Amino acid sequence: MLERLHRAEAMLAAIPQSLPLLALRFALAVPFFRSGLTKWDGFLQLSSGAKYLFQQEFKLHILGGQFAYPLPLVSASLAGIAEIVLPILLVLGLGTRFAAIAILAMTAVIQLTIPGGWANFHLPWAAMALALVVYGGGRLSLDTLLMKRPAGSGGPATRAV
Repeated sequence: MLERLHRAEAMLAAIPQSLPLLALRFALAVPFFRSGLTKWDGFLQLSSGAKYLFQQEFKLHILGGQFAYPLPLVSASLAGIAEIVLPILLVLGLGTRFAAIAILAMTAVIQLTIPGGWANFHLPWAAMALALVVYGGGRLSLDTLLMKRPAGSGGPATRAV
């Protein structure tokens, strides 16, 4: 029985790290991208729903108080752009760590806006983003492809996960 467990563990340990990192990139990208699509009615044309939410509904819950978003239309535009661009970067694995840390920061702001969403949404998003910040996009990413240097180039060796 113990030998079977060791074999099963060895098989699981043999899964390349690049596969779960690819899955994490997609899992984190999808909800942000879908949210970003709802913020636009056309190219850089904020939807009326996004305008309403940022101007009327969304409040920052800080130290027991509720505060309106500063510059709500600018905030909505920046959030909408980030929710389209950052997931695309994650899926491509381009600037993965930077895209993930930006999504981690966005998740913190979302947590301040919707404090009740921490267990079902914000905590998993933060965990996925943090894993990508730490481990990068893996071998199945443009980061790895672009960081490879030709043999004998004299540059520092890069380690892809």
